Amino acid sequence: QLSCLLKMVTLHGIPEDLNSYPKDLLMFLSPSDYAATGNCRQYFSNIGKANLDVLPRESPQRKQLLLEALACLKIPGTQINEENAEILGRLVCDLRGEYIRSSGGNLLEHLIQCDSFLPDQEEAIRSIISSGNTTFGPPAAWSAFTLRELSGLIPVFDHSILQEIPK
Repeated sequence: QLSCLLKMVTLHGIPEDLNSYPKDLLMFLSPSDYAATGNCRQYFSNIGKANLDVLPRESPQRKQLLLEALACLKIPGTQINEENAEILGRLVCDLRGEYIRSSGGNLLEHLIQCDSFLPDQEEAIRSIISSGNTTFGPPAAWSAFTLRELSGLIPVFDHSILQEIPK
């Protein structure tokens, strides 16, 4: 339906007010089309706020969105800073474990919004949490407030992490 709606919206060219359309619609528009009305950073900031689950997680289209976002943001390696994580929004849920590991705590707050994780993502999250090198500190120093903040990641925690958290 969104793909069909996009065809109707762009029938006479790309409208200049694309930011006023639903974010989910923009996933079916290419960044080069969007560039006529804004810039790619704005485009991916909007995509990051969209419901990415409209596209299956492993779909070529969703993978392409992530690749184009990384290229737009000029991310040379696998380390993502806080500013770029903010722009990527929900796209961080599709980053491989190596990105999560390299970016350290920069991604944790954004990963909380993800519904599920692949095994390599889970391993990377556990590694970062166990290191204690995050804004949340080591699990041994966590409070009930910290656990509420990290609630979306708790299913990923293994026995060794859970054991360290104070009762």
